Amino acid sequence: MTTQPPFTGSDAQVNSSAIEEMFAGKSVACPCCNGTLTPSMLQKIMDDASRLEGFKKDFRAIPTGGLGMMIDPHAHMTARTTDDYEAMAQAGIVAVIEPAFWLGQMRTNVGTFVDYFSTITGFERFRAGQFGIRHYCTIGLNPKEANNEALAEQVLAVLPRYLTKEGVVAVGEIGYDEQTPQEDKAFRAQIEMAKEYDLPIMIHTPHRDKTRGTQRSMDVLEEHGFDPARCVIDHNNEETIREVLDRGFWCAFTIYPSTKMGNERLAALVQQYGSERVIVDSSCDWGVSDPLAVPKTARLMADKGISADIIHQVVYKNALAVYGLNGEMQEDHWLKPQAIDQRTLYEGNSVLRGQEPKVTTRQVDANVIR
Repeated sequence: MTTQPPFTGSDAQVNSSAIEEMFAGKSVACPCCNGTLTPSMLQKIMDDASRLEGFKKDFRAIPTGGLGMMIDPHAHMTARTTDDYEAMAQAGIVAVIEPAFWLGQMRTNVGTFVDYFSTITGFERFRAGQFGIRHYCTIGLNPKEANNEALAEQVLAVLPRYLTKEGVVAVGEIGYDEQTPQEDKAFRAQIEMAKEYDLPIMIHTPHRDKTRGTQRSMDVLEEHGFDPARCVIDHNNEETIREVLDRGFWCAFTIYPSTKMGNERLAALVQQYGSERVIVDSSCDWGVSDPLAVPKTARLMADKGISADIIHQVVYKNALAVYGLNGEMQEDHWLKPQAIDQRTLYEGNSVLRGQEPKVTTRQVDANVIR
């Protein structure tokens, strides 16, 4: 006999008594682990699902409130969901830059890097566009994986084939992690690649011994004669901002929920130092991070009375200025966008899983903030 479930996936509320009635006195096998699910366990599962749906609605409802267009210039979107793209678009983000990074565990052969670089220069651009966001990337060997010297040499050998691909706006993120000789060797080689291919650089500053690592990064860049006006030093804090700005580099801040830089602290730094060459990003990835960090920070700055012109500079204009230097990222890409057509496929693959495809054009207002 087939029993009608007491709820469906679209129901906002779960009827507790219906669950009790359906499963009273019965042992129900979990389809995942074959363990026993009791009515109270089922109720908790549905309560959690309902709360999650509420969180998703709140997540998507961050209003721009006149803040206008924003760029997230450091977002590891291959680790994020389509819900994140939808939420970012609704919050006013028009473009993201995805730096090449590590995947949470060390890669073991050069082919895994080749596939990864192909993804962030290929399918991920398509996936972002399906939700009205322009996707760009930076290409490089991250310092964490530079310590496998034999593999690093193979990766460095294949990097040039990606540096001229459409949508590549810089070499990065490169620099130091533990500040080892192997990291230094890979860093210097990639600075020379950036010079050869006339690309800006995105610098990853180390989580440990940040001040010394940031200073060392700038010292090496200057040794190689790299123009600081073409280089973004990322993951800064109160201890590094002054020297980075004084030495002429772009100074980026990552807004993480509880590490690196909070948006309250960032707002205070903007009030103290101004907006010249200051950039805000989320660095959202596979860890605890927030793809709406940039619009949330913009809103906080507005609430603190920071002017619209200054906000516009740190969440949009500065990123466009430096990462647009090689011409791959241009404002017309989102001011005059192609239609969003979710019927289109990438190598035969769709981002949809049975949903009705959207066919529309995202409209953005270039005059909301100036």
